[in-house]
Amino acid sequence: QVELVESGGGLGQAGGSLRLSCAGAGRTFSSVAMGWIRQAPGKEREVVAVSSWSGNTYYADSVKGRFTISRNNAIHTVYLQMNNLKPEDTAVYYCAAQRSPGAVAYTKSYAYWGQGTQVTVSS
Repeated sequence: QVELVESGGGLGQAGGSLRLSCAGAGRTFSSVAMGWIRQAPGKEREVVAVSSWSGNTYYADSVKGRFTISRNNAIHTVYLQMNNLKPEDTAVYYCAAQRSPGAVAYTKSYAYWGQGTQVTVSS
């Protein structure tokens, strides 16, 4: 059974930082993309940051220069360092992984999902 378990969400202040972690289990993730997808209240899910199997990264325009994704394949873990937080970053953040390599910018490309962790940024 594949599992993705997020940690590290919570309350942050505008201009501050938070770090999310996601630990995977049940399969090898080194050959597929892992990333973070968020959903704000009343909005559709948005792919925020992705680390592909080859080490390439993808970022949504709204977080470029502020968020950094990294992964440690040895322990099946992906991280999201969020700096210079903004109130509009408030959302539930989901860790997600592909079942096989594919386009990384689309939420439908991800077969495995964590339970989500709330990030709230106050102004």
